[in-house]
Amino acid sequence: MSTDENSLAREAADIAENVSDHKALDVAARFGFAVLAVVHILIGAIALQIAFGGNGEAEPTGALEQLAGGTFGPWTMWACALGCFGLAAWQLSEATLRARHLPTGEQISKTISSGSLSIIYGSMAFTFARFAFGGRSDSSESTRDFTQSMMGSPFGVFVIVAVGGTIFGIGVYFVFKGILRKFRPELRHFEDTRRGALIEVLGVVGHVAKGLALILVGILFVAAVITHDPERSTGLDGSLKALTDHQFGIPLLIVIAVGLICYGIFALVRSKFGRM
Repeated sequence: MSTDENSLAREAADIAENVSDHKALDVAARFGFAVLAVVHILIGAIALQIAFGGNGEAEPTGALEQLAGGTFGPWTMWACALGCFGLAAWQLSEATLRARHLPTGEQISKTISSGSLSIIYGSMAFTFARFAFGGRSDSSESTRDFTQSMMGSPFGVFVIVAVGGTIFGIGVYFVFKGILRKFRPELRHFEDTRRGALIEVLGVVGHVAKGLALILVGILFVAAVITHDPERSTGLDGSLKALTDHQFGIPLLIVIAVGLICYGIFALVRSKFGRM
């Protein structure tokens, strides 16, 4: 690429970055954080219900079914879809436009992390839109179908292991992010205050609990491959319900459920006061 072409590319990227700094995207992204916070709180509440013998689907689609109920359900779903789309767009700008200013090592890390989150939030926006149209889905069933179809393809086993390993790795990342308090820069507004100490506790407990939940999901993906049984791969809901079959599973399920609620509360605060 010539010097002039490089210059034009940089100018175009600068213009795009300035556009991405618009207040509208900031508001949409913050609303997206708030939406995901509520989803985590609902999943935690459903998991608590399961721990004490109740029913429910402790997964995003189970939470969405509760949000979609009522007269204003479709409008709520569209608003949530818009928020998640804004959050996905913001993460995409972080992965591309802003990451280019970082040193090479940090740039690669930022591109991978923010790019992955952009895909996740984009898929959530699509799911909200599907619920707005009246569609429904079962995450556990979709996960089993995916695992079963992959096992029937030549390189499917490697795909399943890769997916499970990635989810496991993200879970480990969340655990260490919580233990090491790596989330602190996201909430500088509350540094050195009593309220900040409480939010930090919510952040630690929430991140560790979310990490443990993801680790369980990743383990079941790999277990499905080892046992050649796609029924073992059941997503978040199946992973949490599987705990009830073990001796110390119920206390662990309660801890994870409360932790997910803590993470949701932390995310609500982050949606309002967090650094964007």
